[in-house]
Amino acid sequence: MSAPPEDLPVTHHHDVYPGIEPVKFAGSLKDKVVFITGASRGIGQATAIAFAKSGASVFLAARKQETLDAVKADILEAVPIAQVGTYATDVVDHESVKAAVAACIKQFGKLDVVISNAGTMEDFTQTMAQRDPDVWWRIWEVNIKGSFNVAHYTLPELAKTKGYFIFVSSVGGQRRDIGVSSYATGKHAINRLAEFATIETPGVKVFSVHPGAVKTELALAGGSFLTEMLIDHVQLPAWTMVRLVQGTDDYLSGRYLSVNWDLDEVNDKWKNAIINEDALKNRLALPSAVYQG
Repeated sequence: MSAPPEDLPVTHHHDVYPGIEPVKFAGSLKDKVVFITGASRGIGQATAIAFAKSGASVFLAARKQETLDAVKADILEAVPIAQVGTYATDVVDHESVKAAVAACIKQFGKLDVVISNAGTMEDFTQTMAQRDPDVWWRIWEVNIKGSFNVAHYTLPELAKTKGYFIFVSSVGGQRRDIGVSSYATGKHAINRLAEFATIETPGVKVFSVHPGAVKTELALAGGSFLTEMLIDHVQLPAWTMVRLVQGTDDYLSGRYLSVNWDLDEVNDKWKNAIINEDALKNRLALPSAVYQG
């Protein structure tokens, strides 16, 4: 028997599709406050603009103030009336994250949506035996410790508003490829982190989201192995995340999902099975006879 499938058999998209058409969400997030890490480029930047276009106030966190200022200018060019805050933040430093969240609360008074998007990766050229141990561990510090720090300081605020937390994960967490052990195991751990955040913070909806294969500066760092796979438009993850906080897909809370999936099709064909079988979660794959016996 072949290994169990690790992807839903639904239509896969690589760009905006009818289910996430931006016009659907115009004004839908008025009076909502969105906190985004890794907001200075790529997916974080596009997502910040998408949320602003949907009416939300956005608070941007990234390491360099000058890049944050540039993104803020881009947002205001697209949405002149947008409310935008920024704070130079290193997600690995929990005091820095604490200060950023406090600054957001001071400016906007609350949190409704948090997107933990800051991350890094190694080039996919060295095995565990070849990789410098400090380099290997640094990937985990940014991707796991950074995600934990953001969750630690924002989940209590989201509990007050019954809000949403999105961990930006990766399909890499489901794959086994030589040379990617730090990044892939970290993203696998993020999927589990989302499961724990869900059960520990009742009322908050938490998703672990593969953002697609987007040709960002970070993704290009993976090397030629990864470059040929980068076929998704940056607007796909941006508008998928806007959709996820609308309340129509809350049954996916505590689970992994991919922005490539047609979410309307997932809802129509797989919602009941996902709920009844508690699917889209990380589990040990056992021999099929265990399930039959």
